[in-house]
Amino acid sequence: MSSLVPVTERLRERTRGLRFAEPVMHVYAPLDYAWAPHRLYLERYGRGQPEILFVGMNPGPFGMAQTGVPFGDVAMVRDWLGIEAPVERPADEHPRRPVLGFGIGRGEVSGARLWGWARERFGSPERFFRRAFVWNYCPLCFLDDGGRNVTPDKLHPRDARERLFAVCDEAFAGALAQLRPDVVVGIGRFAADRARPGAEKFGARCGTAPHPSPASPLANRGWPAVFDAALGDLGIVV
Repeated sequence: MSSLVPVTERLRERTRGLRFAEPVMHVYAPLDYAWAPHRLYLERYGRGQPEILFVGMNPGPFGMAQTGVPFGDVAMVRDWLGIEAPVERPADEHPRRPVLGFGIGRGEVSGARLWGWARERFGSPERFFRRAFVWNYCPLCFLDDGGRNVTPDKLHPRDARERLFAVCDEAFAGALAQLRPDVVVGIGRFAADRARPGAEKFGARCGTAPHPSPASPLANRGWPAVFDAALGDLGIVV
């Protein structure tokens, strides 16, 4: 069993009782209903001590919320990572954001870009995961009444947000203790800011690389090259 499995099981348990105010109306917990593919991801790729730990923010409604894998674009998870397993339905599902698992029928741009970059640079998942691993800081997906994504920094009330962050910080420390990376790369500013204290505690360098989201103008102008340059600034050669 991957040593990350118990870390993630504790994260799953400790986030179950958290409640949030508006604008959050629906909370998806893919570590519950998509545990089967997530555990496959941990077991297959989370066993080593990679040089690089990439840290994302939280699941997107068309990515990890569907497949249980960080940045979980269906085609990349199924066809490149070789992961596919049954996905159940969340208890409180937004009618505009159904969880259809690997049958969702649409892609997720951020995931297609990130895993597509890994495929182009490393060729095989095995080569990528010998050097790196991808972890999401927060395991929950938050939706407002219209089905729009709510990022963790926008959560209310403040005490609930801080409880969530404390749980996520503990799980991240557990992942660092198992993986022992040399460098932690936050994909986006939020992830880097949350990851930095834990990374420094474990003696790892920490930096930021641009998020591949289509909401970012920078990401829409040749994101792979921009990502390579940011990694180069951190001393990472791919």
